[in-house]
Amino acid sequence: MQRITEFVAGLLFGLGLLLSGMSDPGKVLGFLDLLGTWDPSLALVMAGAILVGMLAFTVAKKRTMNFLGGALHLPTANQIDRRLVIGALLFGAGWGLAGFCPGPSLVSMFSGQPKAAVFVLAMVIGMLLYEAADRWIHQPRTSQAATH
Repeated sequence: MQRITEFVAGLLFGLGLLLSGMSDPGKVLGFLDLLGTWDPSLALVMAGAILVGMLAFTVAKKRTMNFLGGALHLPTANQIDRRLVIGALLFGAGWGLAGFCPGPSLVSMFSGQPKAAVFVLAMVIGMLLYEAADRWIHQPRTSQAATH
């Protein structure tokens, strides 16, 4: 039942992205073009998503189990640190340059848009590079004296 629920939720999310225009990079770039022909319609989509999210978290905080009876895992991080700010800047820059972010890029790729496939490939490569760099940065260091 868990997998079926995940699949249906993913389908609903993808359908919402298609219907709202979030999977169309032209519409997204039109929203971000404040000095040109600004298209404010995505602001309504985002406001609706925020409202649904707020309601969902309000309900979730009152529960101890999810609707399928499993453990409920809510986010606990609440600090704005350097990693979060840098990640948000990179995310926003990528969204503004390409007109895609992760969810809509997958919907667009499976809708047959070649530019989206290129974006998804670049996104996956970026994720792999980040993981490798993060592992390298956080690996335990041995002193040179101990190795000689």
